[in-house]
Amino acid sequence: MVTTLYLIRHGETEGSETKCYKGSIDVPLSARGIGQIRQASAFIVQDIATAGTARYLGYLKDIHGGNNAPATPAQKLTHVYCSDLGRAVKSAGIIAEPHGLTPIIVPALRERSFGIWEGMSFLEIKERYPEEFEAWASNPVKHSPPGGESTMDIRERAVTALEAIMDRHSGSEAGPNIAIVAHGGVNRVLLCHIMGIPLENVFRIEQDFAAVNIIEFWEKNPVVKLLNGGPHG
Repeated sequence: MVTTLYLIRHGETEGSETKCYKGSIDVPLSARGIGQIRQASAFIVQDIATAGTARYLGYLKDIHGGNNAPATPAQKLTHVYCSDLGRAVKSAGIIAEPHGLTPIIVPALRERSFGIWEGMSFLEIKERYPEEFEAWASNPVKHSPPGGESTMDIRERAVTALEAIMDRHSGSEAGPNIAIVAHGGVNRVLLCHIMGIPLENVFRIEQDFAAVNIIEFWEKNPVVKLLNGGPHG
């Protein structure tokens, strides 16, 4: 059985013209961000409509199994989960709307707390905390923002949430399509976990606003079909 996960970053937020760490600060989507998520929503609807049946064909079925494919794969999202921060909740509502769903809020999916860096621009941080910032950028596992969460803290809560969600839907006869709407930092950690990439390389994965990542779970075997995709607007 194939469960398809659409892992999405929220849209652009107000004040994004200045690069800064918003982290756990609850900032709203900008008008541009709402437009980006609407485009991502349409992209997902189209992907489900055109790729649903094809997921059960080709060599991935032979490699990972999946002989018990449903006669009619789900033609819509079956569940939408999101962080409890407003920008993710609003984005998830837009993603869920065409499918008649209400997003399920999972606080463990919220963005990292950046401690004393929250709300500060990158330039301010580099000027006031040059050594700490350089250490963090060079090795985000060994070092953490002062007073903030560590990368391992994020991994523990976010991966636990992901595994609980996927376990909840494994074995479904409908071939479910699940969406998770979260944040750039959380998405990068989840993608490292899914692809078996050491967390030291977390910054090698880009996550634009409204990015769509598509991962197929063939039983317990994840296959990444799209990374940082979709119309970013």
